[in-house]
Amino acid sequence: MQLHKTDRARAELKPGVRTLGQRERTLLLMADGSKSAQDFRPLFDGDGEAIALRLLRDGFLEAHPGKTSAPASAPASKPTPAQLQNFPSPETTQAIQVSADQFEGKRSLATTRMFLFDICERMFARRDPVMAERFREALRNAKDRDTMLAASREMIEEIEKIAGHERADSISERIAMLLPQYQGA
Repeated sequence: MQLHKTDRARAELKPGVRTLGQRERTLLLMADGSKSAQDFRPLFDGDGEAIALRLLRDGFLEAHPGKTSAPASAPASKPTPAQLQNFPSPETTQAIQVSADQFEGKRSLATTRMFLFDICERMFARRDPVMAERFREALRNAKDRDTMLAASREMIEEIEKIAGHERADSISERIAMLLPQYQGA
């Protein structure tokens, strides 16, 4: 079952509207009808699938079978509780490698690190040199995907405070495109 945004999700993603957290909004942005709840599992330290299922239950997402979309004249039906139970739990689902979008560039920690260093210089170096140095040090010490995500989350939280959720969301999307894909066990 492929996940699609509902009208409620589209309203949530409009400028000036914010009822969900950053992780939920990021997942809504990525729900384009080509991914299932299982595909989101590797995101957010393995919480992606649970977040997707919660958004499905709360009416922000709807599930459609396969890659084909329903005709425009037929409204999509909400999944039944029985259908929701058919989604495998995070404990029973194998991790699936997923691309956040069709980004064709090279995914790597080095590329992600350079992008984040650039953001750090642009947004924090003059405004708060101490914070900028803390972020630089965290980026230098990030040696794997998890520590890079932790460093980027701290930066995103500060960016959201000074530049708003839209800027933070756009940077989060870019980070998702640059980071190496999750390699589950």
